[in-house]
Amino acid sequence: MDSETRTRTEQVMDIVRARIDRRVLTPGAALPSVRAMAAATGFSKSTVVEAYDRLAADGAIRSRPGAGFFVSAPLAPLTLDRIAPAAEREVDPVWMLRQSLSYGAGAFTPGCGWLPADWMPEAQVRKALRHAARGDAEGTLTGYASRLGSLPLRTLLARRLEDQGLAAAPDQILLTESSTQALDLVSRFLLEPGDTVLVDDPCYFNFLALLRAHRAHVVGIPMTPQGPDTAAFAAALARHRPRFYLTNSANHNPTGATLWAVTAHHILTLAEAHDLVVIEDDIFADFEHSPAPRLATFDGLDRVIRIGSFSKSVTAAMRCGHIAARPDWIEALADLRVATAMSGNPLSAGLVHAVLTDGGFRRHIEGVRTRLARARAATIARLRRHGIEPWLEPTGGPFVWGRLPDGRDAAKVARAALTEGIVLAPGNVFSASGIWGDYMRFNVAMSDDDRLSAFFARALR
Repeated sequence: MDSETRTRTEQVMDIVRARIDRRVLTPGAALPSVRAMAAATGFSKSTVVEAYDRLAADGAIRSRPGAGFFVSAPLAPLTLDRIAPAAEREVDPVWMLRQSLSYGAGAFTPGCGWLPADWMPEAQVRKALRHAARGDAEGTLTGYASRLGSLPLRTLLARRLEDQGLAAAPDQILLTESSTQALDLVSRFLLEPGDTVLVDDPCYFNFLALLRAHRAHVVGIPMTPQGPDTAAFAAALARHRPRFYLTNSANHNPTGATLWAVTAHHILTLAEAHDLVVIEDDIFADFEHSPAPRLATFDGLDRVIRIGSFSKSVTAAMRCGHIAARPDWIEALADLRVATAMSGNPLSAGLVHAVLTDGGFRRHIEGVRTRLARARAATIARLRRHGIEPWLEPTGGPFVWGRLPDGRDAAKVARAALTEGIVLAPGNVFSASGIWGDYMRFNVAMSDDDRLSAFFARALR
């Protein structure tokens, strides 16, 4: 039943229930006053009173005479695809994850976030697997990992961070199953339900899904080609008192932007003034031609936590990520990791270490960067022939963020594409505010294909 056929009282009840479902309102939280809700909805105060009375009769809220209405019902089990308002559920971050993972080998997925299989270092992975099968000196085939994870891999990661100008000892690095698990651990460490988190707008859609699962209040900061809008960032800090800010600094997902040094300094100055923690995801670092500015590098891991993984550049089949942070935080995160997952995967860590230290991997990655540059130019030219204009022309990475012509609804275009077996990535799945409805993210390694041109010729005519 849509909003036009539901009564006004029911619409007010839906608004309150949706806020409870999304964990915007938690047990004990005060509802907006009758006057405030009436002003926000445009309905009469008597309609709001009736809605509140019916919710109270259902046990969802309770009245405190002279104080107002408060959430009383225990929270229902969390179901991610019910947290968003009904109008957003068809195409939202969970929808995008579902579509990306539902299509097997050979599917046409220009909206996905990873490279094709024939772009990955399969020869080095196979060599590492053969090496692991021949010997098990450290028990990597049968045993648990150490508390922080493989020391050889953590030592190698410390050297790789040093190449970016970031000094971090191996004991400041905790291995995880993935960057997603890294963010999950950090969120468990830092967040309570209802805490505010700042994210880029747009940002990687799984950030939004995961923060939703942690019942966070997510506030988007508009992106610019130089990084987050610093004026909006300052205003959000003053208004919301957020717990942390989550971002990509290089090869930004989905826009392809690169953080400018002056923006980084401004962000860190504001973060220090407001005692804000920054989480910097750096999963696409291997695709840079030269290191871009990093918040973690300027900060020295004081209030910045760096996370990353190797699923995009080595393999997604061997789950291995990491957290780099100051020592006391790593100690607490390691305890949390033991409590929630017992141990890391020593086999994956050993395989990743073997691939990264193989001389062929360096040559492979250099080739991938060259292929990405060619594919990026070809994809931008192809998109422009259909009236899709890039928000910017990235200098690296796999993504182009493009605006559809004539304000077309990207979600509708994506749904039409699915009927033809094409998985596209509409803009609003990346947005906390929903302001990117006519944009799409394109994976350049998947988009230089005549099937995409044929679809757009029909869909955008």
